[in-house]
Amino acid sequence: MTPKEVARGSRDEGRVKPSSVGDHAAENLVYIRQAMERSATFTSIPGAGGVAMGVIALAASPVAARQSSDDRWLAVWLGAATIAAIVGLIAMARKAKRGGGNLTGGIARRFALGMAAPFVAGAAITYELWAVRSFNVMVPAWLLLYGAGVLTGGIFSVPVVRAIGLCFMALGIAAIVSPPEWGDVWLGIGFGGLHIGFGAYIARNYGG
Repeated sequence: MTPKEVARGSRDEGRVKPSSVGDHAAENLVYIRQAMERSATFTSIPGAGGVAMGVIALAASPVAARQSSDDRWLAVWLGAATIAAIVGLIAMARKAKRGGGNLTGGIARRFALGMAAPFVAGAAITYELWAVRSFNVMVPAWLLLYGAGVLTGGIFSVPVVRAIGLCFMALGIAAIVSPPEWGDVWLGIGFGGLHIGFGAYIARNYGG
């Protein structure tokens, strides 16, 4: 090989190196971007826990429908909501722990704050409706405000969470325009069916 060929080969090798460095840098940028997206998204929504919450609501629906008074009906649903909330929080904490996270980080706090306002409003409205003995209005109020809370909190989570919120709000509107006697059916479909369906989807596609 002549000195010119050797020099040409050296120049060719020199031209390959920047390309390799550029590819490596691009891969690093993709990894960093994906890591930042994950850190900015609350992914500890429990799939299996959502299914369990749905089962609780489905069990409560026929029980509530058979109650002899409005107060007893309300007690059944509030009891079911309390149990479901505890189950959901435990499942969420376990999923966060498995993923190496926790429920006190910045993104988790933003998710919680997004849900908090509609939930607090729902509790206050429920008390007022109980005080004025207007139980029929509770069903659409619960569905709409729960949906609003999930939709708002879902801004900091995966897209399916926002879809859950929209579906709950749609059921709330349906409850407004349908006969009051259908209230337990709408609650069963919403807090039962939607939680089970979306919970199974989350468990399959987002783990846990």
